[in-house]
Amino acid sequence: MSETRTPATLMRTAPHYLSAEPEHFDVVVVGAGLSGIGAACHLSNACPGKSFVILEARASMGGTWDLFRYPGIRSDSDMFTLGYSFNPWTELKTLADGPSILGYIRETAAAYGLDRHIRYRQRVVKASWSTPRARWHLEVADETTGRSSELTCSFLYLNCGYYRYDAGYVPELPEADRFEGTIVHPQHWPEDLDYENKRVVVIGSGATAVTLVPAMAEKAAHVTMLQRSPSYVASVPTLDPFAALLRRHLPARAVYPLVRWKNILAAIVLYQICQRAPRFMRRVLRKGVAKSLPSSYDVDTHFNPRYDPWDQRMCFVPDSDLFEAIRAEAVSVVTDEIEAFTEHGLRLASGGELEAEVVVTATGLNFQLLGGIELDVDGHAVDLSATFSYKGIMFTGLPNLASTFGYTNASWTLKADLGARYVCRLLKFMEEQGYDLAIPRAPDPGMGTEPFIGLTSGYVRRSLDRLPKQATRTPWRLHQNYLLDLRLLRGRQVDDGTIELSRAVAAPADVAVAAPADVAAPAT
Repeated sequence: MSETRTPATLMRTAPHYLSAEPEHFDVVVVGAGLSGIGAACHLSNACPGKSFVILEARASMGGTWDLFRYPGIRSDSDMFTLGYSFNPWTELKTLADGPSILGYIRETAAAYGLDRHIRYRQRVVKASWSTPRARWHLEVADETTGRSSELTCSFLYLNCGYYRYDAGYVPELPEADRFEGTIVHPQHWPEDLDYENKRVVVIGSGATAVTLVPAMAEKAAHVTMLQRSPSYVASVPTLDPFAALLRRHLPARAVYPLVRWKNILAAIVLYQICQRAPRFMRRVLRKGVAKSLPSSYDVDTHFNPRYDPWDQRMCFVPDSDLFEAIRAEAVSVVTDEIEAFTEHGLRLASGGELEAEVVVTATGLNFQLLGGIELDVDGHAVDLSATFSYKGIMFTGLPNLASTFGYTNASWTLKADLGARYVCRLLKFMEEQGYDLAIPRAPDPGMGTEPFIGLTSGYVRRSLDRLPKQATRTPWRLHQNYLLDLRLLRGRQVDDGTIELSRAVAAPADVAVAAPADVAAPAT
């Protein structure tokens, strides 16, 4: 005679980690940066009956905008699209400085009462899914005490960014130990770094380098941007002229959606022209740089990349500040490779030498998807490289899990906002229909596959073999296009035949669930 499957029996036969019920939430949001705060705002407004907690591994909110402290730190996307759709950015700055963005994130969190839902210095180390129980079991490390705790949730929402916060990428630097000066990485900027009246070399040519170089030139004796190969750099106005014009006649909240849509469409048009007519755009971008520099400047060596526009992320500088610093001879650009460090600088492959007292390695990031969390489903380890991205938000074979990954050719937050709205729609639909599980299944095996990210940047190339894939058709394709995603994520029904929705086989009977969040939030 078979044993009756009572809750007590289930507890006796369950895995060891389920022997005592940990604290449970409907949703666990991982990350309290720009994406995580936005996701929690959407949750609190669209799903007020859902309990949630925000786990943040660092000691404060803000993510990137709290981590990076280097001189001149600012956005490389316009703030009318990098800002939240539900909380208008009211300043006129196109590219805002880091402290302003951090303040904006904090103000948004306070307005939605999220402060009390954030648990700081809590790093999610492992997430284990149980299909019979329809929940994730999380192993959480307290970064202060070193102790581990356990949480469970019905839905796991990862907003961890795309790179490792604890370590930036530094390539091999030959004989760096000989250098008698200071070497720093922008991701770990020392507060007491003194570079006033010193010769500085910034290694790199990406967004961080073109931000750092003119900012450091204000105090340094001279700054040299040393690049192995050039990037596309374009100037944009510090203040949005269209927004300034509208402000004369309309209130700020009426101006915001108009400027936001103008910038969304402009970014889409620019990207499409770059993809369809790269030779034309190469000429246009080169002409813009040449116009900003002295007529004798070697533009082709230093600002004419080997790749086509938008094969890597484009760099934008406010009011030509980089070019103005070059014109003023406060900044030099050298295109060469490092042969070795010397006691007083760097020896180049061409035979030349650069003197330096401070070297900044603006050499990029270490890509890390899903915060480096170890995942398993019913005891089977998850290999992300074997999965497909679903609508750019979920992954095949991973139940009740969503992740935020923004656009690479436009503002990150545009996709983060669409993703959060979709997650809320999914959660509400599952509740209304009595579903416990939502699992994207693999697409047709005959469908063509493509890399998860189409950029050729170094941090992407170094990580492609560890990333999920995308397929060639919707909903397995990452469009990198706001208009297409608007239709995919907001215009189509949740139960579209490509995601498996079901009820749990054996739902837990006696779980103490945390009380729903009682948040009075502004309307979206």
